[in-house]
Amino acid sequence: MEDLGHKLRQYMKSGTPAERRIAKYFSEHLNELPFETASSVADRLELSPMTVGRFLRSLGYQGLDGIKVHLKENAAPVTLHLSNVLEQLQKDALEGRPIAGQIVEQVEMLQHLYNLTGQSQWLDAVAASLSSSEVFVATHLSLAGLGRHFCDRLEFARDHVQFLDGANGSYIELLGRPANNALLVIIDSPRFMTSRLLARSARRAGYKVLLITSQYTEWAPEFAHSTLSLPPLRVSGRDNLSAMTALLECLASAIIQAAGEEAENRIRKIEELEGMFSYTPVR
Repeated sequence: MEDLGHKLRQYMKSGTPAERRIAKYFSEHLNELPFETASSVADRLELSPMTVGRFLRSLGYQGLDGIKVHLKENAAPVTLHLSNVLEQLQKDALEGRPIAGQIVEQVEMLQHLYNLTGQSQWLDAVAASLSSSEVFVATHLSLAGLGRHFCDRLEFARDHVQFLDGANGSYIELLGRPANNALLVIIDSPRFMTSRLLARSARRAGYKVLLITSQYTEWAPEFAHSTLSLPPLRVSGRDNLSAMTALLECLASAIIQAAGEEAENRIRKIEELEGMFSYTPVR
């Protein structure tokens, strides 16, 4: 990065007028270059794409994609001074900027999640996800994307993972058969009106139930064997999608890590199969 910066400074001092303009633009907009093309840069500077292309070659890149790869590979780690950031966000929130209050709340949610990962219920959830004969995941249709993604991630660690969308109205896939030491993961939300009934029915049928829900879900101790909870939103919104996404991603990562060598072997096999089937030639 320092070498690139040095080259740009040299062109800003001694380059042609066009080179000086491009070098100045690159220096001031490095963070935006991943979203640019040679044509878009040329349009902004009222130059030809060929002129931008020649300048990139003079820097040692075949095109803008080359400089994008360089920026990605040499990106400096971001150092966050969280106390200063939070102080400014809290000040902005008090001055009437709602987005600042929402960001503060999400940072607090992440801190809560980090603390949760060291507690016994988290370790129990990871262990149950690996030791159960099967894992079923259920949630409201509005969160189906999260549920399916969580299932996809669990498949890196184990077999027999199934998402239940409840579209058939019966959950026959779950309740029409013996439990056989299987686990039901319920991703709760205010819209998932049947989550309590589903948890109760599954527990009575012999399933282990892991409930992911709000901290103040009163029925959780009665119908769930284990609960991972998030504080309710204060600022706005019914579903805390960002915090729920972070929780599910961290949980999946912990399960994959706990699976160890078995997960490594499965990931290699999945990649091998994807390579085989992703580019199947037309018959």
